[in-house]
Amino acid sequence: MAKKVSRIGVLTSGGDAPGMNAAIRAVVRTGIYHGLEVYGVMRGYQGMIEEDIVRMEGRSVANIIQRGGTILKTARCKDFYEVEGRKKAYANLRKKGIDGLVIIGGDGSFRGAVAFSQEFDIPCIGIAGTIDKDIYGSDFTIGFDTAVNTAIQAIDKIRDTMDAHDRIFIIEVMGRDAGYIALHSGIATGAENILIPERKTNIKDIIESLQEKERRKKLVNLIVVAEGDDFGGAYEIQKILQENLPKAEIRVAILGHIQRGGSPSAIDRLIASRMGYHAVECLMEGRHNVFVGILNNKMHYIPLEKAVKNKGNIGGEWMKIVKILAS
Repeated sequence: MAKKVSRIGVLTSGGDAPGMNAAIRAVVRTGIYHGLEVYGVMRGYQGMIEEDIVRMEGRSVANIIQRGGTILKTARCKDFYEVEGRKKAYANLRKKGIDGLVIIGGDGSFRGAVAFSQEFDIPCIGIAGTIDKDIYGSDFTIGFDTAVNTAIQAIDKIRDTMDAHDRIFIIEVMGRDAGYIALHSGIATGAENILIPERKTNIKDIIESLQEKERRKKLVNLIVVAEGDDFGGAYEIQKILQENLPKAEIRVAILGHIQRGGSPSAIDRLIASRMGYHAVECLMEGRHNVFVGILNNKMHYIPLEKAVKNKGNIGGEWMKIVKILAS
């Protein structure tokens, strides 16, 4: 028989993502609707270890759905990697009577939840909150749509000056281990080349393509590169291209943390609200140690252990589309 929960905690962990506040709001209000006590854990697992835990009411989450960042703050916690740190965190939850957790975060946050739930038999539900969309088992992660739209708006502006000056622009977007932001923003802005960690960069092909375009007087070219690309990022690409195309004007723009901030898009608000609601429903139903994902517009519940062991995959069709549309 499933262990009944009565007090739940919610936390945000790892990198912040637009829409996290909408998910917090959904968890708090759904929990209260079901008669649960809801507690917010400040600064992720760090706050759990330091007992920085506050009771939340319906008004605690008023007027936050449109805000970026996270009202619960977030942090990366080295102490939680250690058994002693997790023991301390569990003792603090016991002190408050918290018997279920909702963790909003990415791959690292889910790994922490797997270890914690196995050691202390506390049910954990994950909500995928990461702009990188690098969680296996869901078509969406909170923050991805907003990050892509932020990148698109910036790239569109850069393209105006690129066209005016006949320049090659290399634009670096976030994505240390996953190239989804680069792929989506690159296709949406008509990039000639998109470089991602999932595919080995053939710099020779890029050079030959640009040299051929230079001969045809097609001097305007857009290259979108994920920060985790195997060749080393935008400045490394610029260096070798400049050596082989000495007459070309090659500029670099690093979009950086601008992609993490800002008001969440409608899609991110909706999926965050939906995931937050279903996370609490999972705890109520006794469906523990899963993360709430959306596949083909339906809710799916993927074991946390499976989510952290598997990686998403960018299919070859996407790269074929890039090649054909950029020709």
